[in-house]
Amino acid sequence: MRHRLKDVAERAGVSVKTVSNVVNGYQHVRPDTRARVEQAIAELRYRPNLSARNLRKGRTGMIALAVPELDAPYYAELARHVVTAAAEQGWTVLIGRTGGGTERERAVAAGIGGHLIDGLILSPPALAAEDLANLHDGTPTVLLGERVAPGPADHVTIDVVAAAREAAAHLIALGRRRVAAIGARPTAEGTGARLRLAGYAARLAEAGIAYDERLVASAPAWRRADGAAAVRHLLTSGVRPDAVLCFDDTLALGALRALHEAGLRVPGDVAVAGFGDIEDGRFSTPTLTTVAPDKERLARLAVDLLADRIDGDRSGPPRALTVPYRLDTRESTLGR
Repeated sequence: MRHRLKDVAERAGVSVKTVSNVVNGYQHVRPDTRARVEQAIAELRYRPNLSARNLRKGRTGMIALAVPELDAPYYAELARHVVTAAAEQGWTVLIGRTGGGTERERAVAAGIGGHLIDGLILSPPALAAEDLANLHDGTPTVLLGERVAPGPADHVTIDVVAAAREAAAHLIALGRRRVAAIGARPTAEGTGARLRLAGYAARLAEAGIAYDERLVASAPAWRRADGAAAVRHLLTSGVRPDAVLCFDDTLALGALRALHEAGLRVPGDVAVAGFGDIEDGRFSTPTLTTVAPDKERLARLAVDLLADRIDGDRSGPPRALTVPYRLDTRESTLGR
């Protein structure tokens, strides 16, 4: 039997309004009254009817999370943190895949449908600022990922240029002078890659190391096979890197495999660093040095910003928040 607010009120000896105030977290309830209501809730195992509450507020109780790939470990881990943070708001999360392509991201940014969701969290690596400015439909939206220019929506990111510089600096500090970069994308859908490449190139220049295009390998996608293919290309093209900075951890895992197949020791012959701090990198052989964004904080901030827009001021200026990162140095650069 599902108990109602009225049942809780009768058990606690208070009004239905008082029970509603306790359930909704209103502060102006006497401590002894709150204690009686909470005891009645526990005894009856009462659970609020979220559907009815959302209906009264004109809400669906659902938000959407759109990411480039569902099977990419970084986005899977990020989605888990978003779902956890959203659950604390009483939200259900609809998760969709854009494939990282411009047209699909435009379609999502243009609006999944306000009658279906209360808000959207979108990771749009392919969209430029003008795309977002032209397509935003008024649904409360928070953007994740690289930020190339001020946009029409709140944005949560990390400083990927600074992070790539730090990773490159670590490799150079180990005495490596032929530092390759894997993950470049020449297409318009490669904003994140371009920013990482900028940080890499800037650190080489600071160290007095000439930028060598032969050491920059593109990757059509950031998957293990692409990382392995990029390493094989570098090794067969006549250049021999002594370090590799991969723009994503999955690329780095593929790079580790290709280096092993080529008979090269990591880190003895080639040091390898990645980006993203996926769980697989902590269990690879060797374990993977990586730029580690605070994914939990990133997700929680995105959900908090979205909640603020859904329940508060939707017309205020867009806010941009930068989440910290750290460089986790492990066996792939330091050895055992």
